[in-house]
Amino acid sequence: MIKIITAITLALLFAACDSKEQNTQDVKAKLVMGTSLSGLTLKDQFEAEHTLKATTTKVVFALAKASAHVCNDFFETQKPTYLGDNNTEFIADVSAAPSIIKSLFILPGLKDFKHTVLLLNEKMTAAPFRKGLDTEKIVLVSLREGVIEKITTVSTDKELQSFIEAN
Repeated sequence: MIKIITAITLALLFAACDSKEQNTQDVKAKLVMGTSLSGLTLKDQFEAEHTLKATTTKVVFALAKASAHVCNDFFETQKPTYLGDNNTEFIADVSAAPSIIKSLFILPGLKDFKHTVLLLNEKMTAAPFRKGLDTEKIVLVSLREGVIEKITTVSTDKELQSFIEAN
């Protein structure tokens, strides 16, 4: 009986962790100078949909676990309205995590944050935002009327703060 229960549990665990292999190689990069991010709609950590506002002038992308920790640790030291006050959106890529890890640990953990975290939840959704970039760094995107004007990468919270608070 114990062997059967163990086998079923393992089968369910592997089925839940099985990420469907999708071809993410053939996607067109979205973070390119001159590309519009107007109309970009993503769900936040509470599953509420958000569309980039016309007033958004900066977008911070955390495409790896380490860069997301740097961003979230910094945002936690700021007031809840910090990102909005600076016309900034924060987008984190959680697509690489197995679905069971996302549902049991990552998403519940994100709900503890006082700042909004927009999520790239699926590999095919995240792939165009990752293409051609150093995904281990924090990717900073400057917008003018929804169009990408500048893309830079940084590693520290001080550099992140300078970008967000710059006019």
